[in-house]
Amino acid sequence: MNHPLYVDIAQAPYRALIGVGGIGAGSFFALKGNHTLGREESRLGHFLPRRDYCKLHIICHYVQTLLGPSFATIPIGKVGEDEMGVRLLHEMREAGLDTRYVQVAPGLQTLFSFCFIYPDGSGGNLTTDDSACAHVDAAYVRTAEPEFVRFAGRGIALAAPEVPLAARQALLELGTQHRMLRVASFATGELAEAIQLGMLHHVDLLALNRSEAAAFAHLAAEEHTPAAIAHAAAERLRQLNPGAQLTVTAGAHGSWSWDGHELVHRPAIPVTAVSTAGAGDTFLAGILVGLVARLPLHQAHELGALVAAHAVTSPHTINKETDRVALWQLAEALHVPLSQAVRRLLISQDFASGRTPNMHEETDSR
Repeated sequence: MNHPLYVDIAQAPYRALIGVGGIGAGSFFALKGNHTLGREESRLGHFLPRRDYCKLHIICHYVQTLLGPSFATIPIGKVGEDEMGVRLLHEMREAGLDTRYVQVAPGLQTLFSFCFIYPDGSGGNLTTDDSACAHVDAAYVRTAEPEFVRFAGRGIALAAPEVPLAARQALLELGTQHRMLRVASFATGELAEAIQLGMLHHVDLLALNRSEAAAFAHLAAEEHTPAAIAHAAAERLRQLNPGAQLTVTAGAHGSWSWDGHELVHRPAIPVTAVSTAGAGDTFLAGILVGLVARLPLHQAHELGALVAAHAVTSPHTINKETDRVALWQLAEALHVPLSQAVRRLLISQDFASGRTPNMHEETDSR
């Protein structure tokens, strides 16, 4: 049983998230030997019991499950006419997502990524470039315009990687036209083109990881501290779009948020991570949930860090155990300092006022 946060969606500034991005899956392969895989080398290894998901699916899953059925989460994308696509659609519907705009594309395969990991934890991945996601275009995104009209002025428009930039540009433009909060992230190699296309003028919140932020700020990631990179990225964004906000994640170094006036750092919560894959997407989902709950960015940042910390305790890139109860238990176990605003999202008001908690009673209420 999933337990959403205590958020009154009827009073929330946003009632829906409409997003475009990658929908797919992957597998993890553990290589034997730390030396870099050679061009013609054969190497032994074994598959790891982990499930990998793509960015849009990860973000939408956490937004939906943490906000509950009163909030509408509407992904736009395509999956292949294959077993993997069928499974992903089932999982998305099971989580409560509105999948009317996730099309099963005949003759195409679902986006798939093969991730290889060395014994020291480093690695890379190989991702299909001719999947159904590659066929998500601007025209297809515009078929969802009735949903933008429906949630005009009270929705979040999310543009996530793993689909063509043209599709994301169309979504952000629809978000602008219909007065939505516009959120985007870009892979390192896409940033220059996205800036050239003027996409950042249609972004209210830009979410980057350390390497993406370094590329955005024209810095070599290995030559600068994460803090310096975050500061430089905030300054670059201020020059390009003075009204936009920014988040930067840097793994064990923590994360930063820029609200247009102040750059705030939060250290990483000291959990035992089973897998950090997908942590940045989970962090962004937590940020968005916080914004729906009327938190200012620095407190939404606090919630995002907590959600990501719990998510990485799972080997899978979607931790289906992450909910209000699990977040509260993690915060209690690790003595994570929480603002009163974030605490109110996690525990009942009776509990917060000092009444002796009954876990079964608390977790069964909304």
